[in-house]
Amino acid sequence: MSRFVDRVTIHVTAGNGGHGCSSVHREKFKPLGGPDGGNGGRGGDVRLVVDSQVHTLLDFHFRPHARGGNGKPGQGDNRNGAQGEDLELAVPDGTVILDKQGRILADMVGAGTTFVAAQGGRGGLGNAALASKARKAPGFALLGEPGQERELVLELKSVADVGLVGFPSAGKSSLVSVLSAAKPKIADYPFTTLAPNLGVVQAAPGRGGERSSAIDTFTIADVPGLIPGASDGRGLGLDFLRHLERCAVLAHVVDCATLESDRDPVSDIEALEAELAAYQPALDADHGLGDLAERPRIIILNKIDIPEAAELADIVEPDLERFGWPIYRVSAVSHEGLRELAFALAKLVREYREANPKEEARRPIIRPRAVDEADFTVEPDPQIDGGFVVRGSRPERWIRQTQFDNDEAVGYLADRLNRLGVEEELVRLGAEAGAPVTIGDVTFDWEPTTPTGDDVPVTGRGTDIRLDRTDRIGAAERKAARKLRREHHEEWDHLDVVEEDDE
Repeated sequence: MSRFVDRVTIHVTAGNGGHGCSSVHREKFKPLGGPDGGNGGRGGDVRLVVDSQVHTLLDFHFRPHARGGNGKPGQGDNRNGAQGEDLELAVPDGTVILDKQGRILADMVGAGTTFVAAQGGRGGLGNAALASKARKAPGFALLGEPGQERELVLELKSVADVGLVGFPSAGKSSLVSVLSAAKPKIADYPFTTLAPNLGVVQAAPGRGGERSSAIDTFTIADVPGLIPGASDGRGLGLDFLRHLERCAVLAHVVDCATLESDRDPVSDIEALEAELAAYQPALDADHGLGDLAERPRIIILNKIDIPEAAELADIVEPDLERFGWPIYRVSAVSHEGLRELAFALAKLVREYREANPKEEARRPIIRPRAVDEADFTVEPDPQIDGGFVVRGSRPERWIRQTQFDNDEAVGYLADRLNRLGVEEELVRLGAEAGAPVTIGDVTFDWEPTTPTGDDVPVTGRGTDIRLDRTDRIGAAERKAARKLRREHHEEWDHLDVVEEDDE
């Protein structure tokens, strides 16, 4: 038996970008052929795409991890690496994507709707793309960026026009089975239905002259497990109340043949309306669906084929008229009143669609960055005394792209940070030479006197003479000097002992 899963947590990881290549063209009679290292390929994205043939999130329940393809590294002779393969994951229509904090990221409605769950990392530039007037033959290349990692929550909210609500064993699944071609599981015990059942209903014009227009087609779904306290987690209601959010019409199915003495149709409807009102705050962030309390309602008195149920319907119908909603008597067994009910539901759905037309696809909104807006921020480091932390998408990306075992690559990073204005901001905040500066996952000692731009002297490939020109004594030098002083002190102590023995 297939399982219905409507809420899952998935872990998506995009592909890493390929590293750039550091290469020099070598050919006979051309000893200085110039740099020819190609760029690395972009990492593959992970995309979620609505597929009309998918109706559950079951696949993600068993396989919650997904990863895009990695980009290939660049090669010599200006050959760029291949891009990583994108991974597309099919989701059912009506899937809502949320982040770990519960914020809605996307509302997936309509076949083909696509959402980039994780973006692939950029490929690193090869040394051919890094060549400039200051660096005519760079001896380094940029590393590829790691792919984006995200943890997402997928919630399925059924795309149904009519939602049937009612107490367990009210006959909701039976109505779906006789109004449509759906074949849900039906039994005579509560909580038989453990998942919403969807069916397609066609209200065709008949000989009685109900309507003269074309056939009305709408979808209908029963929502299981609604009992008092469902909005607080009792029963199954908390798991399936979300399936009512997209419904154009809500139909209260009342069991007129119930044997429970403490229940009556009026109290049943009032109890379910209280649960729907309690669930209302969860709908505030939804996308243009309107208030659930404003959806059209209809009351269905079910099981009137039983004599006692028909008598109860005659008694309670005057009391139910105070709600102001249309009332229909039906029987899923004898099919009494089903035709009138189908046309009434079709009319309400049609009116709702006309009053709430579907929104057209919106164009992406591009908000350019202000001219005076900084690309980074510099703040005092709360964990290191006298240190600073630089935050910003560009500096952090440059850190990830740098080969720190290559002095020339480190010098290129210093040039980029200086042109961005990081050094000027550090000076303004009172940073001193040797102050620890953290960018991303890397902490280094700041050297404010490093020249930039065209002042860079030409040295060997992979080296940068600026990194050796510093008056500040490093940790290795201090350790060597301390060792030398200790040895010199021990030597003088030995001479003092020898002079005392001579006396």
